[in-house]
Amino acid sequence: MANFLVISPYTEHIEVFYIFNLILADETDNKFVDCAIAANADALVSNDKHFEVLSSIDFPKVQLLKLSEFSDLHRDSLG
Repeated sequence: MANFLVISPYTEHIEVFYIFNLILADETDNKFVDCAIAANADALVSNDKHFEVLSSIDFPKVQLLKLSEFSDLHRDSLG
């Protein structure tokens, strides 16, 4: 599975240069937030409750979507 992610044309390597430490309840989740910020992602998709703190943080702003919300937004393009 990991090899698929590395060679997939939909995968982009993102270098994280700053650690924001926005999630205190589970600090291991911060790597995903920092990557989303560095990638200038439109949103971070997760059902993990620890990410919900992102809605109360003004800067840097990271939009959080539940998987069902992401699926609803992209249903037509997902086939």
